Amino acid sequence: MDNLTLIMLTLFLICAGLIIGLLNFIQGRKNKKFVKTLERLEVEKNKLATSPIVPELAKVESFLNNDKLKALYDEWSSRLKQIKDIQIPRLSDMILDAEYSLSQMDYKSTMYKIAKLEMELYKVRTNSDFLFGEIKDLTSSEERSRTIITGYKARYRTLYQKFIDAKSEYGKFEEVINTQFEVIAKRFEDFESIMDNNEYTEVDKILNIIDELLNHMAVVIEEVPSIVIMTDNVIPKNIQEVENIYQEMIKEGYPLDYLNVEYNLKEINTKVEEIIERTSKLDMNQSLLELKVLVEYFDNVFKDLENEKIDRKTYEDKLLSFSTKLTKINSVVDDIYNQIEEIKNIYNLNEEDINVLNDIRQEVNNLNTNYKVLQDHTNFNNSFAYSKLVKEVEGLSNNLSHTEEKLDNLLNIIGSMHDDEVRARQQLEEIKLVLKDSKLQMRDYKLPIIPDYYYVELNEANVAIREIVKELDKKPITIEVLNTRVDTARDLVLKLYTKTKELMKNARFAEKAIVYGNRYRSSNNDLNNHLNISEKLFYKGEYKKSFELTINVLNKIEPGIYNKILNLYSSKEN
Repeated sequence: MDNLTLIMLTLFLICAGLIIGLLNFIQGRKNKKFVKTLERLEVEKNKLATSPIVPELAKVESFLNNDKLKALYDEWSSRLKQIKDIQIPRLSDMILDAEYSLSQMDYKSTMYKIAKLEMELYKVRTNSDFLFGEIKDLTSSEERSRTIITGYKARYRTLYQKFIDAKSEYGKFEEVINTQFEVIAKRFEDFESIMDNNEYTEVDKILNIIDELLNHMAVVIEEVPSIVIMTDNVIPKNIQEVENIYQEMIKEGYPLDYLNVEYNLKEINTKVEEIIERTSKLDMNQSLLELKVLVEYFDNVFKDLENEKIDRKTYEDKLLSFSTKLTKINSVVDDIYNQIEEIKNIYNLNEEDINVLNDIRQEVNNLNTNYKVLQDHTNFNNSFAYSKLVKEVEGLSNNLSHTEEKLDNLLNIIGSMHDDEVRARQQLEEIKLVLKDSKLQMRDYKLPIIPDYYYVELNEANVAIREIVKELDKKPITIEVLNTRVDTARDLVLKLYTKTKELMKNARFAEKAIVYGNRYRSSNNDLNNHLNISEKLFYKGEYKKSFELTINVLNKIEPGIYNKILNLYSSKEN
């Protein structure tokens, strides 16, 4: 039991030692990390204390020769003193305070103080860098400015040489441009004076002025030749050409008021004078763009004038075509109205057709009125552009086409009525011929008796023919009724003609069959009886029954007798 207690005690002591060692190791690492951070911050603080601001500020002191530089120097010195005497010592105090907290193992407080220290260090470094940059800009301004001015002088020489090489292209603006080059040259002299006097605060201003002058001169050198060409040559020629064409077309009767040519040319002259005035002061102010807009105007007005000529030819052609068609439709409509009572007396026109005719007449009257208005505008008050007149005559032509279509449909209806009447008279004669042929056939073969139904159908056909004649004699004719009468009569006569042929055929076949069967009467009593019955049916007008009965009896004695009789009948017919 004592040994067990001893072992457990030993293990406890070992574990406690390990834990203590581990804690000491962790604490040591943490201390080491904070120490390194504080050392790094100390180094950065020392760098701020030894920054190159002081030597640069000393350079400024060497050329203090004006109040502006003196004011800048004093301000920079004050800011440097603030950094060195207040801000950097404050950083030292904050480092010491953080080291004390670390020595007390107050890690939370140490961490907080280090964070504040880093923020303060960043602020001081930013102030220091910014101050150094301001001072450096001034101390290095001479070299930088010399480099910039060298580039400006090269640009100046290039522009001036370009101007000299093409002096004649600048016309009346040559002298003012030459004067502007002298102004720029004077600015270069001002720059040298500033540099000689160490007035570095004025350097950027003079450099900006020279840069603006050179940029402006580049625009002048580039655009003035084009302005000279347009104001002295292109636009005056365009003005003269437009005036000539405009006056000539006015004399020829073209309506050109809508183009406002005279007003626009006056405004263009004014605008060109303004541009010349501005250019004489080298005030470009988008002058070249304005001149290009004026040139585009001339392109458009030339196109408008040419289109007006084309539209006039188009208008005259379309108007002639319209006039011809309108004259024709006027004549047709007048003819119809002159004959309308006669047409009404001949044909039974319905109310819809009459309304259509009235509508057509009203539309034609409207077309005549509009045509007269169009002619008045063209001949006496030619104030509309031909492009508009073309649209007007096209609209009238479309309306005329619609009216012509309606008139054609109406004429087709009236013409169709006349055609139906003529066709009805022709068909009446044809029907009469068919009926006459049917009657002749009946007369050629003297039947012992004609069935009553045949007389009924013959009477119906005659009545139908009389109805056609009656309808044709009526005034006005109702075409629908007439066509119905013709169709009815034709159907009845054709039916009668078919019945006639069928009746004649059956009568002939029945007679031939009886005659043929007489040869067997004496030898065949049954046949004799049947033939007697057939003869009675024949004389009663029942020819088909008579023929069928005779054939059936003969077929028992002489099979195939039907074909034999048919051939015999056909050969005799031929």
